[in-house]
Amino acid sequence: MPISADPNLLLALGLFLAWLSIPAMVSAYSDSRPPRVSAVVVVTGGLLVLWAFQVKPGGYALSEIPLAIYDVLGRIRFFGH
Repeated sequence: MPISADPNLLLALGLFLAWLSIPAMVSAYSDSRPPRVSAVVVVTGGLLVLWAFQVKPGGYALSEIPLAIYDVLGRIRFFGH
């Protein structure tokens, strides 16, 4: 049974995780600690982005990435409105 996944959601989530790990990585380096958790989060985000590119036929053009993120943000419902 193949797994169906929304490529726009995978791309947005992967980019968000990679972006979110940057402050944690800077904090780890400034405290002279190894950035283990942030490295795992970056790898996870990168794998989600790669999965999104594989799931979407033809992949993404650079100009389509913001549209994919807006598509995901547009589907979020805040407090039932």
